[in-house]
Amino acid sequence: MANNDWQEYQFIQGAVFNNETITSFGNTQNELIYTQNQNIICDLSHLGLLEISGEDAVTFLQGQVTNDVRLLDGSHAHYSGYCSPKGRLLALFFAFSHGNNLHLQLNNKLVEPIYKRLKMYVMRSKVNIINVSDSTVRIGLSGHGLPDLLVPFFAKIPAQTYELTNNDNGTLIRLPGKTPRFEVICDTAHAKEIWQALKPNCKPVGKPCWEWLEIRAGIPDIYLQTQEEFVPQMVNLDLLDAINFKKGCYTGQEIVARTHYLGKVKRRTYLAHLSTSIPPQAGNDVTTESNDVIGKVVRSAPGPAGGYDVLAEIRLESVEAGGLRVNGVKADIQQLPYALSE
Repeated sequence: MANNDWQEYQFIQGAVFNNETITSFGNTQNELIYTQNQNIICDLSHLGLLEISGEDAVTFLQGQVTNDVRLLDGSHAHYSGYCSPKGRLLALFFAFSHGNNLHLQLNNKLVEPIYKRLKMYVMRSKVNIINVSDSTVRIGLSGHGLPDLLVPFFAKIPAQTYELTNNDNGTLIRLPGKTPRFEVICDTAHAKEIWQALKPNCKPVGKPCWEWLEIRAGIPDIYLQTQEEFVPQMVNLDLLDAINFKKGCYTGQEIVARTHYLGKVKRRTYLAHLSTSIPPQAGNDVTTESNDVIGKVVRSAPGPAGGYDVLAEIRLESVEAGGLRVNGVKADIQQLPYALSE
């Protein structure tokens, strides 16, 4: 059940919907240009949210994910992988504590299958898992002017990436990226108030713009079609501090640890640009000029200057050799905001 009150408010603001996702506020290409160099505001209803509560919540989740759940103390967030027993990613969580409960934000299309899978492992633990995607509003913000604009709502503005602050207006998290980026988590009433106050100084944009910002920040994602395709290191989760190698056992931990301790990572996720009008899809093959498959598209979004920016998982030696293609289109490797080193 969608949050009809919030959707109606967004519709009045000029949002264009496609299957309950805001695709734009009238012109995606213009919005992408705003995203590049202005303050923007974006509804994040295209992301799902699971709430994990109960006295065994931390212990339960600790045995499921790649990062250390005990670090989610209400003052910072982190990314965390969720693996199959073979160490292959089933989902990527953005995890944080909000209202004294643990929260896992993830690709909306994965919410139901991941919810069912987690429930399966609860057994006799005192753990409650609820899908709160529609009862919690999340707003994404990007731009150099935002810290000042947020002061009326949050006395303390997080300065460090993943830093989190809570108050009566909601939760504010600093996100990774070269430009200051934030996520606000709150109820509908506060969301309307914040949106209304920021609107004169922020351009509203649709989901493609937020996806582009995530890609430029080097943040991967997992989709239904790419579940079980990647070991966490292949999509740079170790470089995003999304794997804790000291925390102890979790599902798939043996393979993730072996990759870390015994072997050099042979595949990494790169940022690339494709000059094409045909959208590349997550799961599309990356090939050499002679059509050998050497990787997969992880994530894709339209770019401000046309074409598409993608995150693509590729064999290291193939990147050095060059001549990479996606759907027959040349892939130009670009600089990620973090170093691709061990």
